[in-house]
Amino acid sequence: MTRSHDAVVEDQFGAQAAAYVESSVHAGGEDLDALEAIVARMRPDRAADLGSGGGHVAYRLARHARSVTAIDLSAAMLDAVHETARQRGLANIETCVAPAEKLPFGDASFDLLGCRFSAHHWRDFDAGLREARRILKPGATAIFIDVVSPGHPIFDTHLQAVELLRDPSHVRDHSEAEWAAGLDRAGFRVTGTQKRRLRMDYPSWVDRMRTPDAHRAAIRSLQQWASRETARYFAIEPDGSFSIDALQIEASACRARP
Repeated sequence: MTRSHDAVVEDQFGAQAAAYVESSVHAGGEDLDALEAIVARMRPDRAADLGSGGGHVAYRLARHARSVTAIDLSAAMLDAVHETARQRGLANIETCVAPAEKLPFGDASFDLLGCRFSAHHWRDFDAGLREARRILKPGATAIFIDVVSPGHPIFDTHLQAVELLRDPSHVRDHSEAEWAAGLDRAGFRVTGTQKRRLRMDYPSWVDRMRTPDAHRAAIRSLQQWASRETARYFAIEPDGSFSIDALQIEASACRARP
């Protein structure tokens, strides 16, 4: 039986909503602190968290923006965000179920947009970036944070393979060059970047996605048969834990849209 990509995403993340709210990888980190520092300087009126997941960007935005809209394809995930916001006393967060490629907002609706660990799930990368640009006011800031491909073909193939085995909703970890080109096409001007290494604890990484045993075995086989260079690049550990690159991009919505 075949399913749409959106259905695969909903199946993967809906049942795991609580796990993503509680995930230490998603709930904290230097990238979130850096994002909040940017938002604190700008104090936006209306901010968007695109691909909200467990809502961790939305919670940080809510401390400094008048209102925040958490947007995600998974209704179950947004229910968890709504409940967590209520528990934390964050009354300025609202939620919206929508795909990144088709957002139900008018042009220039938001003063700031945050998007973290979401774009690699988008069915259409360019369409998602165009929509992000469309809903932002001219000159507004967007902060994108995501896992990035190393760009080297051997390393890229390994990364995409283990990502897809772990999570069938994975589409692509884009390279830094692909991000730069996509943002330019969408009408953004990159104003700053920061790359960080992120360690993935293998047991929690696969448990969070309920990865089937057969896929877990395939991931471990790929790791064990990886070339010396690949194993070194990803710092593959005996238990399967490894490290990947995450990129933070600060971009400005160009006044003249393409």
